[in-house]
Amino acid sequence: MEYFLAGSFIALFVFIAIDRPILLIKFKDGEIVKTKGKIPQGFLHDCSEITKRNPLNGTVKVYRNRFKPAKLVMSKSIDPKAQQRIRNVFPFKSFK
Repeated sequence: MEYFLAGSFIALFVFIAIDRPILLIKFKDGEIVKTKGKIPQGFLHDCSEITKRNPLNGTVKVYRNRFKPAKLVMSKSIDPKAQQRIRNVFPFKSFK
């Protein structure tokens, strides 16, 4: 019985602790290095245009939210102007 409880606590901790975004885009020196998930082509094109104008390093993650369409999280290494441009081109209505 103790093994079952210990195993279930470990499984619950792993389930909560693992970062599971539905979209992930990594930028390095103004180029898109890694993508994960089903990314709309228009958003990917706009992100590449934004990074060409001002090269940046960092990540953009999108999480599914129960009450809001999507939660967009960006790393702090991305400057605020680029963050706002990415938010402006993100298709929130596509992630209901």
